[in-house]
Amino acid sequence: MAPDQPAKTARGGFASSSVPRHLARGGLGFGALVGSLALLPLVGPVSLLLAPVGLFALRGCPMCWAIGLVETVTAGRLRRSCTGPDGRCELTRAGPRVTSP
Repeated sequence: MAPDQPAKTARGGFASSSVPRHLARGGLGFGALVGSLALLPLVGPVSLLLAPVGLFALRGCPMCWAIGLVETVTAGRLRRSCTGPDGRCELTRAGPRVTSP
């Protein structure tokens, strides 16, 4: 990311376009993973077919989903700036959003 660019221009690899969409993906993913194990005594190994659905919805793993939640919530709220000859970067809060009338 270029210096002094808002973080929202370069979303992380796990971020969603909105928090409600990300939470819906989490509900689907965790529900499918829990369902695949909870239904095991009732329908047998066929219930394990829900596990890949859950992992796909979570984009790989529960930790990937949690990282994506943080990226989604902070998108556009943080600004990274790299200044000085040593190339150190800092995260700061982005300024208030300007809305047009």
